[in-house]
Amino acid sequence: MHYLSTLPTFLLYFVAASVLFAAFLTIYLRITPYAELVLIRQGNVAAAVSLVGAMVGFSLPVANVIMHSSSLLDMCLWSLIALVVQTIVYFLVSWLLPEFKRGIEQGNLAHATLLAGASVVAGILNAACMTY
Repeated sequence: MHYLSTLPTFLLYFVAASVLFAAFLTIYLRITPYAELVLIRQGNVAAAVSLVGAMVGFSLPVANVIMHSSSLLDMCLWSLIALVVQTIVYFLVSWLLPEFKRGIEQGNLAHATLLAGASVVAGILNAACMTY
């Protein structure tokens, strides 16, 4: 009856990944100059799209390092790199489009789609580079 023999490892990695995701979300929501959750509660689709893109962009490399990491510490360290990459993507898009903050606050889906797309692309490339 070894069907659930890896359950403790699953739970350990799942909890660690969930904590890392919560940390990412907390940091990301603090670095952006607009209040995504308030905007989302008000029905701002652009804020939701941009935030979901960042969440997916972070989760892709984390999922990859869970599959390929040699230890929990290894997974955590590479996940922190994924967090840094997503932060850089946000600042790069903000730099390229100085009106970005206003665009998200006004519900501009073009701005949101650009950030979401850039976040997901960075996440895919990040995940691919973390295969070792």
